[in-house]
Amino acid sequence: MSEHLYRLAAFSTDPAKGNPAGVWMGDELPDTKTMQRIAAEVGYSETAFMAPASGTIRAIRYYSPLAEVNFCGHATIASGVMLGRLNGTGTYQLDAAVGRVTVKVDTMDGQIQAALTSVEPTQKPVTAELVDEVLALLKWSPNELDPAIPPVFAYGGVWHLVLAVSSRDRLSQLDYDFEKLKALMSREGLTTLQLVFREHSALFHSRNPFPIGGVVEDPATGAAAAALGGYLRDAKLINVPAQFLIKQGEDMGRLSLLTVEVPERGGVLVAGTAAEIPN
Repeated sequence: MSEHLYRLAAFSTDPAKGNPAGVWMGDELPDTKTMQRIAAEVGYSETAFMAPASGTIRAIRYYSPLAEVNFCGHATIASGVMLGRLNGTGTYQLDAAVGRVTVKVDTMDGQIQAALTSVEPTQKPVTAELVDEVLALLKWSPNELDPAIPPVFAYGGVWHLVLAVSSRDRLSQLDYDFEKLKALMSREGLTTLQLVFREHSALFHSRNPFPIGGVVEDPATGAAAAALGGYLRDAKLINVPAQFLIKQGEDMGRLSLLTVEVPERGGVLVAGTAAEIPN
């Protein structure tokens, strides 16, 4: 069987920044144990596995070092950029566990850029008691939250808890109990926490704890970006159609730039570049 494993830093043109992702391509998907083993060996927050399904459609699955993840935005961007390099620009259809994801690949300013369109975003309310429980684990205070963006469970392929703070300084300080937060997120079915600060309408800063995946923090989270865009639209916190930029990974030294486009309805578009990481 023909197969190859690539390594790319998503949402960056610099392989030393962005969010590293493995992109495995082969004639058919390996079995689940093999995919889990490869993802653990790669050691990145996620590795995507792709194989032809039918016609121009490709099957895709995502694994963290610890478990399968139903959807991963940054590994999708990395996969799209790699498809563009190997097969040319155009529109690719990826069959993920959450459904069909469209990825459009273009060349902009000499760089290959991929733009995914998420599945339909949705939200559900979160109790004040759970918010207090999470804040205690983060060592944050309720009065540090931004009242203009209330806490919510948001979905753009996987579930996230969105917590918006009122200052960039608060966001810059992230220190939590890894095992306790991991247990809480597992209990609630969460993939990451989407911790954000809105600098202005066109710029958000974000941090995403990801203990479920075995890492303290994710430098770029495309699925969370899509979930945030859907939440802001559905809660009428932005005027749509809208576009904004998310800066993530800044405090880790791995700046990632995620462009988010929110249409009046349907899936949210998340776009970015990716740089191949030398072996």
